[in-house]
Amino acid sequence: MREIWCDESGYEGEKLIDSTTPLFAHAAVQLDEAVAAELLLELRSRIRSPASAYRAGHLLREKNRAVLRWFLAESPVRGHGTVFVLDKTEWVATRLAELLDVPPDKIDRSPYVLAAGNDLLRGKDQPGVVDEFFRVSGLTVGRERAELFRAWLLTDPGLNSVLDPLVPALEAAAKHWGPVAVLHDRQIMLPERRVEQLRARTGGLIASIRLLPLEEHPRIQLADMLAGTVRWIVEHPDDAGLHALAPPYLL
Repeated sequence: MREIWCDESGYEGEKLIDSTTPLFAHAAVQLDEAVAAELLLELRSRIRSPASAYRAGHLLREKNRAVLRWFLAESPVRGHGTVFVLDKTEWVATRLAELLDVPPDKIDRSPYVLAAGNDLLRGKDQPGVVDEFFRVSGLTVGRERAELFRAWLLTDPGLNSVLDPLVPALEAAAKHWGPVAVLHDRQIMLPERRVEQLRARTGGLIASIRLLPLEEHPRIQLADMLAGTVRWIVEHPDDAGLHALAPPYLL
């Protein structure tokens, strides 16, 4: 069974609008333990940070730009890592369009409408979210569908989530690498019930998911670095010196 080691960047659960980053990224690496440990030692020798665990932020410092280029273009992670990137605004707009049965271009992308739509789709008991969304959006269709959706969502918010980007990210990784055992950084949004749901959704391509501390596992640190750096590059397309480094990793 192939193992993939995973971590995410820009993740705030189902809070996708007014979040700290416009994109969510999820990386998977498939490397031998010895190769990963040696790579992490090489990064330490190049970055020279005393941090106990290395993360994407170390590579994104301006003084480490050459190390970042080497990491993505020449290190062993090249050809052994993938990154799923999701645009949070478009994800919310698409989910709203599907719920309301309207074309995506009918969803207003203004901040107030998207924030209200995010609240409507989130698995939180927030009275009045349906009224608020239709008030700010100006839409006149889909109210009954929205009310039925809220009733269904709140019967089991964890399993009924339509927003959590971890779900499509892990599905994409499983489709690319599977069948796989997933070793993932500790994540409260992956309880056993969600894992069983993902196994079923992927037709068994995900055999298991284990949650492990990043600090103790070089391959999860590498996944964190890959997710964070590729997300940052995609968010900054004007940086011509780095832009060509991201596409080979994108799912």
